[in-house]
Amino acid sequence: MQSTTLSFANLHNHGELFVNVLRARRESFIIRRQWDLPEAMGMEFDQYDTPASRWVAVHDDAGRVLAGVRLTPTTAQCGIYSYMIRDAQRGLLETIPADLLHTPAPVTSGVWEVSRGFVSNDIPANLRRSTRVHLVRQMMQTAREENIHQMLALLPSNWGRWAARCGLEMEAAGRNMDMGGIDYQAVWINFAPNLH
Repeated sequence: MQSTTLSFANLHNHGELFVNVLRARRESFIIRRQWDLPEAMGMEFDQYDTPASRWVAVHDDAGRVLAGVRLTPTTAQCGIYSYMIRDAQRGLLETIPADLLHTPAPVTSGVWEVSRGFVSNDIPANLRRSTRVHLVRQMMQTAREENIHQMLALLPSNWGRWAARCGLEMEAAGRNMDMGGIDYQAVWINFAPNLH
């Protein structure tokens, strides 16, 4: 098991890994969770998959993606869009409530959004924890490389059960919300202690 952070600057070094991330996202979000999201050629994507973002992938030697997340700076801008949580707060996204945060969404250097996080459903139970740990470690490495001191994420509301096990310092950033039968909550993830 290995982990890689992809960017538009290094995609050419990793073969089909980026395409495999988008394929795995389609499997996780469109096929398994039945979310109504854009797709093409067996891949899920949206308006936030731009050169500003990074994609963290946990994968095997053959490039099969086991888990992943997308990281986007809160300073990103592409047309009318910035990042998912902020755009939801601004009323640009119909599927996420606008009152998801307790405070205005930040537009700040060093603060990034985590979105489209998944662990593949066919990962055996005995490997799920180590897969999550690989994902978190790669996120920490990316935080050091990109000077990210804080991340904002929209996660299932049970985040508190696994945050400490993964070594993450997290706190609520918004209210619990029922979205498609699953309770979600915006959370802050503090990476500042890991920057040194």
